[in-house]
Amino acid sequence: MQYQEAYSFLIKKLETGLPAYLSYHNAQHTKNVINAAEQLAVSENISQEDLVLLKTAALFHDAGFLQHHNNHEELSCRLAQKYLPGFEYSDEQVDKICRAIMATKIPQTPVDKLGELLCDADLYYLGTNQYQEYADKLRQELKKTGLVKTETDWELLQVEFLSNHRYFTQTAVKELEPQKQKVLEKLKSKIDSSIVVKHKSSTAEIVEDVVSTLLGVLFAGVALKLFLVPNHFFDGGVTGVSLLIHEIYHFNLGLVILLLNLPLIAIGYFTVGRKFAYRTLISVILLGVCLLLIPDYALTADKLLISIFGGVFLGIGIGLIMRAGAALDGIEVLALYTLKRTSFTITEIILGINIIIFIIAAFNFGVETALYSILTYFTATRTIDYVVEGLQAFTGVTIVSSKSEVIKYQLVNKLGRGITVYKGERGFLPGKFEISHDCDIIFTVITRLELRKLKNLVHEVDPKAFVFASTIKEASGGVINRRNQH
Repeated sequence: MQYQEAYSFLIKKLETGLPAYLSYHNAQHTKNVINAAEQLAVSENISQEDLVLLKTAALFHDAGFLQHHNNHEELSCRLAQKYLPGFEYSDEQVDKICRAIMATKIPQTPVDKLGELLCDADLYYLGTNQYQEYADKLRQELKKTGLVKTETDWELLQVEFLSNHRYFTQTAVKELEPQKQKVLEKLKSKIDSSIVVKHKSSTAEIVEDVVSTLLGVLFAGVALKLFLVPNHFFDGGVTGVSLLIHEIYHFNLGLVILLLNLPLIAIGYFTVGRKFAYRTLISVILLGVCLLLIPDYALTADKLLISIFGGVFLGIGIGLIMRAGAALDGIEVLALYTLKRTSFTITEIILGINIIIFIIAAFNFGVETALYSILTYFTATRTIDYVVEGLQAFTGVTIVSSKSEVIKYQLVNKLGRGITVYKGERGFLPGKFEISHDCDIIFTVITRLELRKLKNLVHEVDPKAFVFASTIKEASGGVINRRNQH
């Protein structure tokens, strides 16, 4: 094997024949890989013949860039097969060299020691202090070839690549892996700091939040002092517990609500966020002040009206405060805290707490009062849903039709909605399982008020279209109505 002759022949071609935009995959990179391969080979104690084969594989591993940057490994092998026999390499030796070269194709897949050594030598720089220097060269090259467009694209690509990469030889794992992990952690920290965007509330948003909070407190205060408290009615959650304590021990209702919410606000500070905790504390304090100012006065003695309108007013109040990014009842925070320590869902936890409240109410104030209080709670819950989600709650609709092109046009241009199209197959009917056809599966998000209009539109185009809808609790972006996020 005439390695030195082969080296002189190919290095000259690489130095003069590679495109100028290859700032990373150039002749210097090939020389670096050869040097790294030699260092690893010494530590791994391979034979002299294998060392020559390894250096030759390192020499030719990027020779394919002389022809094109796509599939350069295959092109490199073809060049090795073309030139190496002229430097007294046997067919078997050329095959070993090509196998090692192909192992460097990402993701790396070495099948022998030679391949492992070449793979580690090829990406030797990842675990050295020269990482940034060579990474910058590679980024410039990928930008020229159109594979990377922005700095963020590059950083995300590097994090993914480094996370999936592994060294194969014991020497590389011991000497290079620790430094590579430091580089990875540094990149992750940089990305985390760059993608965190702090939302600054505009003056209009601040005014909207303040108005929502004040109105929410007022509605909740009216519900409690003019409907529920004078008629000894109850609600669920922390408000329900506060009403029970007030009725049984005659403590000040506003103070009880504040004291019971304080530990939940503290939990919310750590589980939800600092802003949420501060806003909730302010809302609860304002409610306490409101309850002191509004006198006890029963607007009606009709228990059905008390249950319904007491629940409606209370639901409006809680809902408005939730829209302002706070809570007037910390039961959800308690449920969220308990969820992490039990196997129960949030819904089950809240239901369990409310069952206990209404059972105590039944024993102390009668079953009829407890049942009416359950109606109050149900009314308040439904009202909260309407206030927070609005009348235009979103619905996801999926449509499978043989006339999908027409339906897509109608949805976008007549209904004014954005669509997402999945590629699928339709058919597979009983008795005709072997029959199927490619089709477009259309998905769109609409308000529930538009659902009938959409169904009629689809039916006009294809009466046999398969349409199904599902409720979407939260949606943002696209061409749907947006609500402020807090």
